[in-house]
Formats: sequence, structure tokens, C-alpha cells
Amino acid sequence: MIGNPYDWIIILVVIAVLFFGASKIPELFRSMGRAVGEFKKGRIEAEMELQQMQQQLVQQPTVAQNQDTKVQELEKQIAELQKQLEQLKKSNQNQ
Repeated sequence: MIGNPYDWIIILVVIAVLFFGASKIPELFRSMGRAVGEFKKGRIEAEMELQQMQQQLVQQPTVAQNQDTKVQELEKQIAELQKQLEQLKKSNQNQ
């Protein structure tokens, strides 16, 4: 008998009238509306933060890959400089 959502709404309105009086009901619903608005605003902000965090996580591997590439290039340069140093040492020993 009370399975219908409209029945529950009617019961809640009757209880609200009994406890708060007819003059307090608009104020009560106004407060509920503000609370729902704040909840939605907070949810949207949380979703935005999550999206920003996801974007940062997506960008991090790219930065790491760039750093790996730079490290490899520097290692190659170091190896070339070491070869040149060895050649210079050999040429100095021959003189």
C-alpha cells in the first residue's frame, strides 16, 4: 500500500507540517534546496579535480620518456668523449 513514491512524499509532508508548522515548511525546503545545490557544486569540483589528476598521470609517462631519451643521448655523448680522451692519451704517449 505504501510502495508508491508519492505515498512517501505525502507522508513526509504531513509529518513536516505536524513537527514544523505550515509557516516553517518554505524555509525548510529552501534550506534543503541550498544543501542540494552545495552538494552538486562539491561533486562537480571533485570531478574536475579527478580529471586534472588523470591528465597529469597521462602526461607523466611522456615526461619520463623524454627524460629517458635525454639520458640516453647524454650517455652516448659521454661514451664519445671517453673515446676521444683515450685517443688523445694515445697520441700524447706516441709523441
